[in-house]
Amino acid sequence: MGKRIGVFGGTFNPIHIGHLMIAEIATQTLGLDYTLFIPAHVPPHKACDIAPAEARYEMTRLAIADNDKFKISDIELRRDGPSYTVDTIHSLKKLYEAGTAFYFICGTDSIRDLPTWKYNKELLQEVYFIGATRPDGSAVIDDTIAYFGDLGRQKIYRLVVPELEVSGTDLRQRIRQGKTVRYIVPDLVIQYIEAHGLYR
Repeated sequence: MGKRIGVFGGTFNPIHIGHLMIAEIATQTLGLDYTLFIPAHVPPHKACDIAPAEARYEMTRLAIADNDKFKISDIELRRDGPSYTVDTIHSLKKLYEAGTAFYFICGTDSIRDLPTWKYNKELLQEVYFIGATRPDGSAVIDDTIAYFGDLGRQKIYRLVVPELEVSGTDLRQRIRQGKTVRYIVPDLVIQYIEAHGLYR
């Protein structure tokens, strides 16, 4: 039986406890061997107020360093142009042995946008999608499952996570205003942000 690997792609701008909680619950609930965090190089759906890719990679590395079920990959940072998930999955499939099952972990917003993604049906053939539900998010995931029909029912799962409303936009604004983000962002990440003057 092949490995079961979580794939958690995102901007991580900055990474926060919401990301870490979703990855932890997904890894445990689905019995994954580990979850691979993949910071996006050039996110195709986001264009402004983004820290450099290398900084977001380093913040993510610091945030997950104490969890042996979390790993990080720079696979998207090594590729030029926009970070399309389908390209990343193709690259991962070449790196891992045949029979490895990939579980793409994402939030409600990403599941909602999945019908607009590049080669979305091809992507669903390749990986399982794990949609972390927020209090208002279950209907959004149901709509996306219905959009893809049988394929959606086979390959998209809901992951119930505790209610925690944290957004990168709000965190970046708090940092700019000099407000605390302690206990929302890991301490090592806060230290990195302060040392490099990010989001100021």
